[in-house]
Amino acid sequence: MDSAAVRELIERYNAAWNAQNLDAIHELHDPEIVFHNHTADERAEGAAAVREHIAQIFRNNPTLRFATRSLQAGDDFAVCEWTASTGSKEWDGVDVFPLRDGKIVRKDVYSSSHRPREL
Repeated sequence: MDSAAVRELIERYNAAWNAQNLDAIHELHDPEIVFHNHTADERAEGAAAVREHIAQIFRNNPTLRFATRSLQAGDDFAVCEWTASTGSKEWDGVDVFPLRDGKIVRKDVYSSSHRPREL
């Protein structure tokens, strides 16, 4: 993929997160996806486990939304800086996305969720 296609893929992915659309998120994941939230020390491996992990995030945070602050894309990776909000609190973070064959093979999350800002 070229960087423009990677950028478009991540924009679709981020829109799916904001819609809390598990099917759309799942279709962009490689079957061997690893979701690793380094801040929360949460890790899930494999498409089914990652799908369930994300579903639990949505069940716990039904108003969770993300605003992209910066998106950098290469031919096989992207780095997205964002601000998350639940309506009552917000925090900043960064996702690192290695890609393989047009799919997200990892999502590494680093954030300040342990110190959210009250709104």
